[in-house]
Amino acid sequence: MKLFEENDIFRILSEAVSEGILIVNDKQQIVASNSVANQMFGYSGEELNGQFLKVLLPSSAQSIHGKYFDGFLEKGKRRNMGLGLDLQGVRQDGSEFPLEIGLNPFKLLQKKYVMALVVDITERKKAEQAIGHWFRIFNESLNEIYVFDTKTLKFVNINHGAQLNLGYTLEELHQMSVLDIKPELTRESLKRLIWPLTKNKKDKIDFETIHRRKDGTTYPVEVHLQLSYIEKKEVCVAIVLDITDRKNYTEKLEHTVEERTLQLRKALKKEKELNELKTKFLSLVSHEFKTPLTSILTSITLLSKYTDSNQQEKRDKHIKTIKSKVKYLDNILSDFLSIERLETGKVRYNTTTFPLSKLVNEVIYTSNSLLKEGQRILYPKGIDGIMVTFDEKIMSLALSNLLLNAIKYSSEETNVELVVEETEDCLLIHISDQGVGIPKEDHPFIFDRYYRASNVLTTQGTGIGLNIARQHIVNLGGEILFKSELGHGSTFTLKIPVKSKSDEKDPVG
Repeated sequence: MKLFEENDIFRILSEAVSEGILIVNDKQQIVASNSVANQMFGYSGEELNGQFLKVLLPSSAQSIHGKYFDGFLEKGKRRNMGLGLDLQGVRQDGSEFPLEIGLNPFKLLQKKYVMALVVDITERKKAEQAIGHWFRIFNESLNEIYVFDTKTLKFVNINHGAQLNLGYTLEELHQMSVLDIKPELTRESLKRLIWPLTKNKKDKIDFETIHRRKDGTTYPVEVHLQLSYIEKKEVCVAIVLDITDRKNYTEKLEHTVEERTLQLRKALKKEKELNELKTKFLSLVSHEFKTPLTSILTSITLLSKYTDSNQQEKRDKHIKTIKSKVKYLDNILSDFLSIERLETGKVRYNTTTFPLSKLVNEVIYTSNSLLKEGQRILYPKGIDGIMVTFDEKIMSLALSNLLLNAIKYSSEETNVELVVEETEDCLLIHISDQGVGIPKEDHPFIFDRYYRASNVLTTQGTGIGLNIARQHIVNLGGEILFKSELGHGSTFTLKIPVKSKSDEKDPVG
C-alpha cells in the first residue's frame, strides 16, 4: 500500500523543490520518492517504492549505514550528512556520484519515517577539483605570482615562489603593496603602467623591472601583467620571472665567443701542424723510398754486367745490397701499417711467457748484420733463467728498434751495451750507445711521430719507429725511457711490467 496518494500534499510539494526527496521507513525501505530523486538515481515512476535504501548505496557502505540509520531513528534529531565527507550514491546502472544528504525524522500514524533531501554535488566537486588544481599550480610554481588590488596596490595573494625569492613571510606581504618591492616606481608611475589594463582593457602587459628583497638586494625580473576580478574587486595578476641569467647572457656570450675563438685558433694551429706534418711525411716517404730504390736499381744494373763465373763475389755483394734495401722498405711499410692499426684500435696483443735469453739472442743476431766497421753489441749478463710474460712480438719490435737506433747513431769502432736489471715490479733493459746523443731541446719531442732530432736530419730514418714502439709498450702497461747528452751518447730503457700470478687476462689493444 502506498504511503502517499497522488493527491497528497507531499506529492505537490516534493515536485516543487530542486532537491531529490526520499521517504524511508524504519525498516530502511523507500516508501516514496520525487521525480528529482528518481532522475538522479536513474529510476522511473514508482520503481524505487518498496526497495531497500541500500540499493542506492555503494556495497562498501551498506553494512555500516544500517547501524547509523538505526541510531539516527533512536535519537530522532535532524542532521546533515556529507558535509566534509565523500558520500557516494549508486545509480540504477551501477555508476556512482557524489552527494550530500539532509536527514529529517518524523512520525506519521504512529510510525517512524525519515525524509532524506538529496543533492547531487558532481559539478561542485569538479569545480572544487579545478580550483584545487589551479591553486596547486599557483602555489607550487617556481615563478613569482602576485595578485594585487588595482586601487590600493596592496597584495591580495602571493604564491610560495614569491615568498622564497623576496624573503618575506605571507603575513608580512599581506601588509605590503607593490611599491614596497619596486624601488624604482612611484604610485603615479605604477598607475600609469597598469592604466592600459584598467582603462583600455588591454589583455596583457609585458615589461622588465627590478624587484627588491627583504635584505635590500635587488634582481631583474620580467613581468607578465593581466587584469582579473575577485568578487567584483578589480585586481592585477602578475607572473614574474627572475631574469638574472638572461641579463648576464651578454657577458656569458662574450665569454663563450672568446672561448670558441681560442678553440678555433687552436684548431687552426693544429690544422697547420697537421698540414706541415703531412708535407713532412710526404717528403720523408719520398726520400726514404727513393734512396733504397736507387741502390736497388744500381745493383740490378751492375748485376747484369757480372756474367763471368769468377765474378760471383761481386754478384753476391749486390744481391746482399738488394736484400738489405728490400728489407728496409718492407720495415717502413710495416711501420706505416702499424700506425694505421694503432689509430683504428685494430691491434690485438698476445701475451705469453718466454725466456728472455731467447728473445735477446734473436734480436742481437738480426742486429749484428747491421753493425758498422768495428762496432760490437755487448751481450747482457745473468739473463739465463729469466722468464718474461709479455707480448713477445711487441717486445722484440721495441728492443730491435732501440738497438737499430743505437747502431745507426753511433760511429765505427764503438760498443752498444745491453744491461738487464730486475726489480720487484718490472724488468729493465738498458741499451746504451756511444753515439752523437740528443740535443736537450729535442728531448720533449723524441717520441713524436715523424720527429727527427736536429743533429741527425741527414741520417736515414723515418721518425716513426720510436713512436710506434712506445705506443705498443705503453698499451701493454710498460714504458720506454731515455737519458741522453749531446756528444756523449744515449741510454734508452725498455721497462716491462712483471705479470702477477693473479692476473687472469691478456691485455687487448
